Amino acid sequence: MARRAAAGLLRRHLGPLAAGETLQARGMYPKQYGAANHAFSRFYSIQGQQRSLYGFRTNVETDDTQQSARMNFEVQKRSFSSAAAHVQRNPAYSVLNSDDVSYFKSILGDSGVVQDEDRVSVANMDWMGKYKGSSQLLLLPKSTAEVSKILSYCNSRRLAVVPQGGNTGLVGGSVPVYDEVNGILTCEAGCVLENLSSYVENKGFIMPLDLGAKGSCHIGGNISTNAGGLRFIRYGSLHGSVLGLEVVLADGTVLDMLTTLRKDNTGYDLKHLFIGSEGSLGIVTKIAILTPAKLPSTNVAFLSCNDYISCQKLLLAARRSLGEILSAFEFMDRHCINLAMKYVEGVHNPLPVSPYNFYVLIETTGSDESYDKAKLEAFLLRSMEDGLVADGVIAQDISQASNFWRIREGISEASVKVGAVYKYDLSIPVEKLYDIVEEMRSRVGDMGQVLGYGHLGDGNLHLNILSTKYSDKMLAQIEPFVYEWTSKQRGSISAEHGLGLMKAEKIHYSKSSEAVQLMASIKKLLDPNSILNPYKVLPQSVL
Repeated sequence: MARRAAAGLLRRHLGPLAAGETLQARGMYPKQYGAANHAFSRFYSIQGQQRSLYGFRTNVETDDTQQSARMNFEVQKRSFSSAAAHVQRNPAYSVLNSDDVSYFKSILGDSGVVQDEDRVSVANMDWMGKYKGSSQLLLLPKSTAEVSKILSYCNSRRLAVVPQGGNTGLVGGSVPVYDEVNGILTCEAGCVLENLSSYVENKGFIMPLDLGAKGSCHIGGNISTNAGGLRFIRYGSLHGSVLGLEVVLADGTVLDMLTTLRKDNTGYDLKHLFIGSEGSLGIVTKIAILTPAKLPSTNVAFLSCNDYISCQKLLLAARRSLGEILSAFEFMDRHCINLAMKYVEGVHNPLPVSPYNFYVLIETTGSDESYDKAKLEAFLLRSMEDGLVADGVIAQDISQASNFWRIREGISEASVKVGAVYKYDLSIPVEKLYDIVEEMRSRVGDMGQVLGYGHLGDGNLHLNILSTKYSDKMLAQIEPFVYEWTSKQRGSISAEHGLGLMKAEKIHYSKSSEAVQLMASIKKLLDPNSILNPYKVLPQSVL
């Protein structure tokens, strides 16, 4: 019976995307911020209307606002984001004055120095509305040389600087350079990820990184936060894809590590210090990144499972059976699907007949359409016979594939429409990954709804707790429990989103005191005045 049902499923639904088409090439991924639960908001270069490549906001007050800013300078960190206290301004930082503004205008011109309250306010607020700063000035440099001059001056004056990018949503960048023989892209940090994706696809390659927010995020910010994304299971971390970087240090020194060599064992590989450092050690201005070949055969399946153990077993079976063609393995619980159906415009449930506890999205990409189809057919047939899959559909065209991905990517977007959302990004051993979701439901009770979804193939859980409003009572049920529980599993409190301001004081849950002290030593060496992205990544007590 199971074999007949599985065979029927394959006959009805199997239909790979047309050869030569990829999901990304057809524009199926949404452009909205946070569509893949990524908050790319604080560490990127801002691109102004004059198409600048890099940008900064300086979180210091001007003379005419000094008194009021001092009263309200601490980062306005709303209670739902963390239980940590407000961050008070470091008195060692200088106060911005008119001479500073005049200097910046001398190197950037009037158009590169923004003091307009409306434009600066955009840079002062992250896309989720969780953090509000009090910066009075926004700078829009257009070259590495200008970045170097800015940092050299700010370091000498001890003016704090926050590099920022996709937060404004303004589009710009530079013309990338491509080595088609070796598949290596060299570009500047202000390039928007989606533009780079289109550029390399036209040459027969793809970016190793793909995110729901690719229409707004910048590659410099992706590197600085070591963004993970949907292709991690296939292509791995940016630590493996990035071949070289150009970085401007806090004192203005331009560190040229922009090699395109695949192999180079001469001394320490310094670029890795800046991948994932969130702009706290230096500002990435150029990147050389390895791009995989664009493969012509793509299939997307949307499956249901009765329990989480079936999802685990299905992942193991997929690794063994699909092997080299497996390019994504995403899971969602039924609460996520219900939320997406209610709030994500234009999507429909591929499996509307019966509600299931869990859903899995599997994508395969390969070079041989018939071979890939046969592998996927055999895998799904065995999985249904073994009881791992309760039901499922395979995309017959690009529209269906887009719908499947839109459901997965739309969960984060939908969650913010409920009212209040507490978001956590955790790395946990796969066998324990869903346990914290169930324990959190017990703790929260009727106060809110708990969602669990994420990149199961990477052991990455996105834990979302939804409520009608933010409250200290709710937060007390979540923190520090979520960090303590993750620490006991030897997991990570930040799988791919970084630490930023929210979790800087929580780093000890994932890293030893010796490791944190070594990080602090590196920070002090490269940025002795601590002007780069202050209050982020590391606890203030170690700096």
